[in-house]
Amino acid sequence: MNRRLAHLLTRMYPRRWRERYGEEFEDFLLARRGDVKTWMDVVRAAMGERIHPSLNTCESGGAMIEYRTTFGTVVRQPSALVPLAMALTALAVVMVHIAVYGAAREADEGATAHIWQLLMVAQLPALLVFGIRWLPKAPKQAMGVLALLVAAILAAIAPVYLLHL
Repeated sequence: MNRRLAHLLTRMYPRRWRERYGEEFEDFLLARRGDVKTWMDVVRAAMGERIHPSLNTCESGGAMIEYRTTFGTVVRQPSALVPLAMALTALAVVMVHIAVYGAAREADEGATAHIWQLLMVAQLPALLVFGIRWLPKAPKQAMGVLALLVAAILAAIAPVYLLHL
C-alpha cells in the first residue's frame, strides 16, 4: 500500500486514537497489500471507532478498553430474538386468519386461536430470561429492547382486541 493511502486511511480514525496508534498503524498498513478488502476493513473499523471509542485516556490511562454494549448487540441476542419472533409470528397468524376467513367471530375458536394463545403465553418465560440476563448487564439497552418487545406484543394483541376475535 502506498504511503499516501495509508495516511488517508489512518486519518479516518479519531484524533485521540491517531495520537496513540497512528504511526504504528500507518506502518502496519504500509507492510500490507493495498487491496479493496483491506480498505473496507479499515473504513469500517474507523467508523466503529468514531461511534464507540475504545480509547479512554481518563479511565484507563490510554489503554484500549472493550466496546460498550449497544442496543443492536442486545437485540440480536437469542433471548431477545425468540420472544420478538414469537410476537411477530402471533401477529402473522392473526393477519393470515383475517385475510383467509375474514374478521367475523366464530363459534369455535379453532386452531388459529390456539396457536396464537400458545405463542403469547410462551413469550413470558422468554421475556423473563431476557430480563434476568440483560437488565443487570446493560439496563438502558435492555429497557429499549423490552420496549420493542412490548410493542410487538401489543401489535399482536391489537387485532384480536379491536376486532373481537
